[in-house]
Amino acid sequence: MPTIIIESWPMEKERKKEVIKKITEVFTGIGIPKHAVTVIIHESSMDNWGTEGEIHSEKFKDLKK
Repeated sequence: MPTIIIESWPMEKERKKEVIKKITEVFTGIGIPKHAVTVIIHESSMDNWGTEGEIHSEKFKDLKK
């Protein structure tokens, strides 16, 4: 059944739990059994991300890491 892969900046454990729960709820809402939904979170340092020609660790330096 579905495996959902999320690419993200590092998140706190509680936030990860919330993301996994809510993504699972989306799929159970369309009839897929809860036990069949797998969510994988890949975290990359903000130093390894960039948009608009800027590295995210600099562009979003005011965000809590």
